[in-house]
Amino acid sequence: MLTKDQHLVNQVKEDYKNANLDDKIKAILDYAVKLTIEPHSVSDEDVTHLKEMGCTDQEILDICQITSYFNFVNRMAEGLGVNLEEDFYEEN
Repeated sequence: MLTKDQHLVNQVKEDYKNANLDDKIKAILDYAVKLTIEPHSVSDEDVTHLKEMGCTDQEILDICQITSYFNFVNRMAEGLGVNLEEDFYEEN
C-alpha cells in the first residue's frame, strides 16, 4: 500500500533477493529473515554489516524490534489456533 507499486510488492513476495531493491533494504531483509528463521545465529557481524550498509543504531533497533514483535504475534496466534490472515482477507 505504501509503495503504490504492485509489481515491486509482487517481486518482494516472490523473492526479495531478486527484487528491485537497493543493497541497504536487501541487507535489512536478510537480517529480518535470519532473526526469524535462525535467531540463535544472529551475531555482532550481522549488526556490523547493517551499519556498513548505512543503517543507524536507531534503524537497527527498529528492525530488530519490529521483526521480533511480528514473530511474537505470529507465534501467539499459531499457538492459540488463531488465523488472523484469513480473517482479514475474508472481510476485505
